[in-house]
Amino acid sequence: MEVIITALGPDNVGLADPIIHHVTGRGARIAEIQMYDHDEEHIFAMLCRIDIETEEFEPLTKAMQQIGEHTSLAIRVWSSEHRAKRPRIAVCCTYVEHTPRAVLESIQSGLIPAEAAVLISNRDKLEPLADEFKIPFRMIGNDRGVANDDAMTEILDEFDVDYVVLARYMRILPAQTCWQFAGGRIINLHHGLLPGFPGFRPYHDAYHSRMLTFGATCHFIIPELDAGNQTINQRTFAVAPGTPLDAVIKAGESENEPACLVEGLRRVVDREVYLHFHRVVARNPTAPS
Repeated sequence: MEVIITALGPDNVGLADPIIHHVTGRGARIAEIQMYDHDEEHIFAMLCRIDIETEEFEPLTKAMQQIGEHTSLAIRVWSSEHRAKRPRIAVCCTYVEHTPRAVLESIQSGLIPAEAAVLISNRDKLEPLADEFKIPFRMIGNDRGVANDDAMTEILDEFDVDYVVLARYMRILPAQTCWQFAGGRIINLHHGLLPGFPGFRPYHDAYHSRMLTFGATCHFIIPELDAGNQTINQRTFAVAPGTPLDAVIKAGESENEPACLVEGLRRVVDREVYLHFHRVVARNPTAPS
């Protein structure tokens, strides 16, 4: 059983030792370790991917809770295999409805075999969408849309979420949130083709570059920006010369973006791909012919 352990908290000496010693003492094979120790921020963060016997999962979880209490670390133990048949999804959004709607419809239809646990937003515009699909809605933004990131973490824990889907959620997650749900648990939809058109206005940037092909990118979120290729899926569409920018954006938001995210999320939930050392790899790659 593949298990991901993440730890985050105030920096101190020897924080990794009890975690490593415990998992190796259980006979686990360590497949990946990442650590972040920034003196200026006084923050310690760690990701450890291990392989253990299935019956060791619950005892390991309890042991990590005890280590977290002793070290003042927020430690999470998670496995994509624990609820592989029906993982719990948190959908995060802001204004644009097409993309979160497509995710919820795909879950409802069974295309994505998962459970929509909660809809989270820094604005209240899409609360009716949660009512329509009969799932809880949690508002984490103030009157200017500034998100309470600590509240988001609490909500994700409250609903025991497996994956966090950023369906045109127009806020940047802080590194602390990314570390706590590291290892391929945060999936984002960027409304442009990466790496060519990053930023908040990729349609405008591509349009002013006289592009006739536009697209969207579904990718894993990791704590460090530009640390590798985290692309899960990309989808493009072409327009004729002279197509107005408004028409390009409408086509992208209503059709291309939702399809891109739904297929990317399906690949993750169906465990076709996973994130390993900042790279998206196939879980069962096809042997070369």
